[in-house]
Amino acid sequence: MRLDKFLQVSRLIKRRTVAKEVCAAGNVAINGRPAKPGSVVTTGDVITITWGRRVSSFQVLKVPEGNVPASQARTLYKCLEEKLLPPEE
Repeated sequence: MRLDKFLQVSRLIKRRTVAKEVCAAGNVAINGRPAKPGSVVTTGDVITITWGRRVSSFQVLKVPEGNVPASQARTLYKCLEEKLLPPEE
């Protein structure tokens, strides 16, 4: 499954267009490497998303075939780490 689609289906990012923009800006990495919106996501991958000073890492537990109900979206990933970077001076 494409990265931008996975981010939208898993509800990590609410809209696919926003997911594409975040990926294209270089704020998403898969297994430590910058990822484009069309990068393929597989089970076991670690996705890191940077939003301003906040950095969040998630491990992919399951890649769905298509859309999933909101109640099941949180079963697709596990949060590994969330941290706040120090302010830049």
